[in-house]
Amino acid sequence: MRAVKVTYYKKAFFLLLAAIFFLTLSACTKKDKTNRKNQQENSFESDRLILGFSQIGSESAWRTRNTQSIFEAAEENNVQIIFDDAQQKQENQLKAIRSFIVYQVDVIAFVPIVETGWDNVLTEAKEAGIPVIVVDRQIDADESLYAGFLGENGFEEGYSAAFFLTQKCKNRNSRINIVEFSGTENSSVATERANGFRSLIQTDPKFYIVHSEDGDFLRSRGKEMMDRILRDNRGLYLNGEPIDVIYSHNDSMTLGLLDSLEENGISSRNVIIISIDAEQKCIDALVAGKLNCVVECNPNLGPTLMELVKKIHAGEKIPRVTYMLETIFTENDDFSTYTPRGY
Repeated sequence: MRAVKVTYYKKAFFLLLAAIFFLTLSACTKKDKTNRKNQQENSFESDRLILGFSQIGSESAWRTRNTQSIFEAAEENNVQIIFDDAQQKQENQLKAIRSFIVYQVDVIAFVPIVETGWDNVLTEAKEAGIPVIVVDRQIDADESLYAGFLGENGFEEGYSAAFFLTQKCKNRNSRINIVEFSGTENSSVATERANGFRSLIQTDPKFYIVHSEDGDFLRSRGKEMMDRILRDNRGLYLNGEPIDVIYSHNDSMTLGLLDSLEENGISSRNVIIISIDAEQKCIDALVAGKLNCVVECNPNLGPTLMELVKKIHAGEKIPRVTYMLETIFTENDDFSTYTPRGY
């Protein structure tokens, strides 16, 4: 009888150990699954600097290359990006920046669609202790709310376009009528490119801007505006006066107006056309004689942006304004020296 009791207790003991083992294993497995789930839900890596970046959209090859440059540079610098495409709407950007604040990213960078309307959200970022870098287009806001600006000098781009025109037409004495295809209304780059252009041509009374229209930097709008002018005036005229020059604020609108001229059987050689951006398709058009001048707007600002991001994250001050190096391409260049633009 005693032996039976001992055997019984031994069996009970081992059964208890087995139960404890399986319960522990189950708990560990459940914990492991939970950890893996948390890791999947939270893709942030604590050892990487996190940049919240809001882009205005993907309306052109230039913009696509601009975004690619930032992602490439981020990968090379071990910077993680939370990306948002605003699809050309400021309200989407405001939501994105507020989401970056909630995520507590290390730095915020954004390409502002328009100049105004940023003070409140930038104040929120400042109160959260998150520095902000404005990229590509400038804003009209309290400078204490953001660390600095990185991008093009729109005024100089417009001035360069006007300089080419004044040199090309320096021996002409007759009136020169200019049509301007402007960029997005209330965007800093459209304002600057317009002001830079006017700052020079207004010194010579033979130059007249007879029409200026907002094409929103879109190829479809460039074609639409050119179609309407040709249809309403039966050719390259406006109010009975010949159009001598078309100054387009970006390559997308320029390509659109070239589409229109071609569809209507009008040679682009009948008008001086000046564009800004220097996408490959417009450089090709320049080489083919369809354009006269293309002013570069450099989209490859990713490496410079990452330098600024790392500096500001380390507590260092960055310049208030950092301009990208840019050049100008004209009909007088040696085209054999051109290299592919990559966008």
